[in-house]
Amino acid sequence: MSSFSTGGDTDAAIVSRMSTRAFTSEAVPSSLIAQILADAVASTGLRSPLPWRMQVVLGDTLRKLCDDVCTAHDALRADPELRAVYREPYDYYPEKWVSPYLDRRRENGWGLYGLLGIGKTEKDKMHAQHQRNYRFFNAPVGMFLTMDRARGGETLLDAGRYLQSVMLQARMHGLHSCPQAAWNMFSPIILPHLGLYGDDTALVCGMALGHADNAAPVNTYYTPRIPVAEFSHWRE
Repeated sequence: MSSFSTGGDTDAAIVSRMSTRAFTSEAVPSSLIAQILADAVASTGLRSPLPWRMQVVLGDTLRKLCDDVCTAHDALRADPELRAVYREPYDYYPEKWVSPYLDRRRENGWGLYGLLGIGKTEKDKMHAQHQRNYRFFNAPVGMFLTMDRARGGETLLDAGRYLQSVMLQARMHGLHSCPQAAWNMFSPIILPHLGLYGDDTALVCGMALGHADNAAPVNTYYTPRIPVAEFSHWRE
């Protein structure tokens, strides 16, 4: 495994990892992507047969997939009834948001939009910013984590462990990433692009991977962190 590009270690990778929302066009070698994926498996301790797969999309496949999903995203805005067609493969978000989770979600969302100069009534700008998800924020590498529907909820736990390992391995190679649940509702469009048909496979999430655009204002936004005292409970 290569050392962290800025001379740090695993701790530095953990602290510096962030959800990057603007990437440069600088290519990432396929050999490096493969090494990151392999090292991530090793760090989880999981053994074959793995109940999930990481689908990597590049070049023309990435561009065509993004074009098709962006078209669907625009169509959904024009006709909200299409929401019945584009359904998530599992319940990622709650049916009803309650405090304090709703408050934190709003704080994060409006904090990001405020940085970008997007007001609460500027629906066109909101739509355009949200659609950047469906371009992988211009990253040269797109990934989709998929799972075998025949397995139970344990698969989501194992997939989450692997996804976190991929993101940390990427940082240790000087790259950034952004896990994206926004893709999930468009799985009927995405899975055929990946050569996956039928009801055997479910999309867990997407992820952008590449070199961060450090000149982009959006990459100066950091999600507010909750103090340890608020989410941990200690007993002696």
